[in-house]
Amino acid sequence: MKQVTAFRESQERLRHELKTIEAWEKAQKDIFFWEKLGRWPFMLLDRLTPKMIKDKLEQLLNELGSFIQNGGKYLVKEETVLNKLKKTAREHVIRQNGADSTSDMQDRLHDRENADSDVSPEPTWGLKQAAELPLTIMDQTADDITSGRITFATAQGATTGIGGVFTIAADIPILLGLSLKVLQEMALCYGFNPDEKQERIFIIKCMQFASSDIVGKKAVLEELALFDDPSRQAQVFSQMQGWREVVNTYRDQFGWKKLLQMIPIAGILFGSIANRSAIRDVAEAGKMLYRKRRILIRLAEEES
Repeated sequence: MKQVTAFRESQERLRHELKTIEAWEKAQKDIFFWEKLGRWPFMLLDRLTPKMIKDKLEQLLNELGSFIQNGGKYLVKEETVLNKLKKTAREHVIRQNGADSTSDMQDRLHDRENADSDVSPEPTWGLKQAAELPLTIMDQTADDITSGRITFATAQGATTGIGGVFTIAADIPILLGLSLKVLQEMALCYGFNPDEKQERIFIIKCMQFASSDIVGKKAVLEELALFDDPSRQAQVFSQMQGWREVVNTYRDQFGWKKLLQMIPIAGILFGSIANRSAIRDVAEAGKMLYRKRRILIRLAEEES
């Protein structure tokens, strides 16, 4: 771990990366005007969808609410992401120092893990270690995970584009669930724990940012600017009550795209494009906003 953390960015580099993220924030564009009419397609879907499927949709949306309240079944496996970070870290050392030094590091990590296993069941690599990694490793892992999620979402969207309104109705909560999972993975990549209520609020704010118009995006950024301020803790937790509105807004935002999936054959293409763009946008928002938090935390630590 010490070999890896030796490659952490300097304060000057962190400030440069922060400016890059701030430029990305300013470059965010408004959603298209037809996306603002997202509720109209869902009004039509409501008329076409049988009651049985409506009830299933309501149940699945409640499960998403359960995630926000207590994690629910949508919590991802922390160990999977940590292993990806560990693998990326080792590859990073290979590129920086050569294979021999990495082999030595792997041996030391292995010996330490074996020694720890005799004393405690706690893993050698946890979120504490992940939070100390260089941004380069965090970014690479986040990009690799995003690529896999986008590929999965594209294939899933094409599949649900075949079955008309019945499979479209099922696709909506599935896509929402996938969005929640990729945002949790972004959190873990940057050393944050999505099992904590505060982080689940941040995840919902990332979803809200990805699906908002330009005014909404600015409002979310203002809320997140002081997210880690202890004095705002009570306000953060009070926002838990509005989870359904955020989820419904996120769902409605891509409603018009889902309506196009009802077109025979062409629905396969529309479904894959809609799901691909939805996961790409939410993953990008999660990566950039979590990355910004990690940079700000490190700058504060160095200044204190």
